Amino acid sequence: MTINIEQTKEQARALLNSRIRSVEELVKARQKVIDLKEQLANAERDDKRAYVKATRDGWSAEELKKLGLEPAAATRRRKAQNKPSDAPQPASENQHQN
Repeated sequence: MTINIEQTKEQARALLNSRIRSVEELVKARQKVIDLKEQLANAERDDKRAYVKATRDGWSAEELKKLGLEPAAATRRRKAQNKPSDAPQPASENQHQN
């Protein structure tokens, strides 16, 4: 039996190329997440500025709330409070160790 080194190298390259493609896809997906987080942060800053401007222009917080325009921070806080925590509860720090 004879082993063809060139054919073996080509097979190895094909295997590596498929692995490299999956990493490329992962990098692209991660970059998309980073870009979208930056866009969200910018949009939230713009929202905050617009809310402050509306209040400076005479709109009260209560009036804006009636229009469904609560401050974005209040909306995030309420959503966070309603979300069940998946994290395990920490053990009490008052327990004595033997």
